[in-house]
Amino acid sequence: MKIGIDKLAFATTDKYMDLRELAAARNADPDKYTIGIGQDLQAVVPPTQDIVTLAAAAAQKLLTPAIAQRISTVIVATESGIDNSKAAAIYVKHLLGLGDFVRTVELKEACYSATAGLQFARGIVALNPQEEVLVIAADIARYGLNTPGEVTQGAGAVAMIVSQNPRVLAIEDTSVSLTKDIMDFWRPLYATEAFVDGKYSTSVYIDCFREVLTRYQQLTGHPLADFSALLFHLPFTKMGKKALEAVLGDRADATAERFRRALTASQAACRQVGNLYTGSLYLALMSYLQNGEAQAGDRLGLFSYGSGAEGEFFTGILQPGFADYVLPLSSALRDRKQVSVAEYERLFNQQLGMTAEDVNFSTEGDSAPFVLAGQKDHQRQYQAN
Repeated sequence: MKIGIDKLAFATTDKYMDLRELAAARNADPDKYTIGIGQDLQAVVPPTQDIVTLAAAAAQKLLTPAIAQRISTVIVATESGIDNSKAAAIYVKHLLGLGDFVRTVELKEACYSATAGLQFARGIVALNPQEEVLVIAADIARYGLNTPGEVTQGAGAVAMIVSQNPRVLAIEDTSVSLTKDIMDFWRPLYATEAFVDGKYSTSVYIDCFREVLTRYQQLTGHPLADFSALLFHLPFTKMGKKALEAVLGDRADATAERFRRALTASQAACRQVGNLYTGSLYLALMSYLQNGEAQAGDRLGLFSYGSGAEGEFFTGILQPGFADYVLPLSSALRDRKQVSVAEYERLFNQQLGMTAEDVNFSTEGDSAPFVLAGQKDHQRQYQAN
């Protein structure tokens, strides 16, 4: 039985900032951001948006009444949790109007956990083929104003339906996971912004990719030529380039050039949004499918990574007609308003954060389908917009 991704959708905020303008405000060379880091635009988060509203907005695009009836489980993968006890998936389930006989859970392991969610979903469907699982990767990457990591912030959510006989990507059985206790990136419970050792994290990422790819090839015998593309977790787009070149070196054959073209196609959407943490690999997948040379029957290799650190290399086969079930990224990226650096800074400082106070937000300027209206008696107040 084939099991995998049946549909994909993406949502982000309705505001963005041009990183060239941020570079000017920070007295930095814009090429450092657009070439050195590989980012052009960055999603800006108003206080009326968080991981719950973003997750619900992405998932809503996938649901029909018939699909909603088949959903047995909702998995939200995030490292931007809004409660240390209650799963974000419960709020999402409520906003989407799903029935009460649904399992809900939140997963965490830095940027990796959406891949864990995908693999867990495959197990559920294998046991109960009539069921479908909604897996959502939703995050807001925050490093603080005028910090080294500021340029790699971002926000958004990728939602996917996992089912039997998938219409996008059938996941193959062999995968390789690698876990090591490494302090390259972490966020203690008392912190709203992460701690990161950027250069170290990049080297760990590259080493992890090499290890899991090598192990996968040992297990399966697949040479690189068997893949149409290698897709990467892209917290910033230059990261994927560094990992790919670490494997390709100075190769200039047809396989290597195909991988480089695929990487460029996968980077296109990520360059316009920024870091999605758990969703970055799956936004790269969507970007490749809509901007690259993908064809039915292609084998794709996917590298998922989460600091701390855990990585996984897995593969999938593209299905006939896959393009019809990958919802267009163009509308989510086009229908946004550019804001100034000053406005970005104002909105950044208005986030709800770790406060016990009652807060009311004006939602009039937010065009998203779901909004965070504030907090009352220590409870976040969500509503349809």
